[in-house]
Amino acid sequence: MEEKISEGKLMSARSNGEDARVPSKKSGLARLLAATKYSAEGLNACYQSEEAFRIEIFLSIFLVPLAFFLGETALESAILLLSIALVLIVELLNSAVEATIDRVGPGYHDLAKKAKDIASGAVFVSLITFLLVWTVLLLD
Repeated sequence: MEEKISEGKLMSARSNGEDARVPSKKSGLARLLAATKYSAEGLNACYQSEEAFRIEIFLSIFLVPLAFFLGETALESAILLLSIALVLIVELLNSAVEATIDRVGPGYHDLAKKAKDIASGAVFVSLITFLLVWTVLLLD
C-alpha cells in the first residue's frame, strides 16, 4: 500500500482503486464544523439515494407546521414533532445499514437479509408509532 502526506492528511492509495483517506484529527470549532459537514453529506446522500427518505422529507414539510397548528399545548406539539423526527432518524439508520451490507458484497447471505429485515422492521415500528401518536393526540 502506498502512502503519502497531502495537505496535512494521510492519503492511502490501494491497489484496487479505492481511496482510503484517513483525515487528521481536528479539535474545537474545526471538529464541530467538520462534523456538521459530514452530517450534511450523510443527509444529502440519503436524500439522493433513498426514495422512502425523500417521501418522508416531503411529508415532513407539511407535517411540521401542522404539528404546531394542531398541538393544543407546547408539549403536544413537541410530541407530534418528535414522532416525525423518529421516522426520519430510523430511516437514516436503515439506509446506513443497507449501504454497509451492500458494501460488504453483492451476493445473497442469510445474515445480510436478517440485518436488512431488522432495519426495515425498525422503520415500520417508527411509522406505527408516528400513526399512534398522531391518532391519540388528535382524537383526545
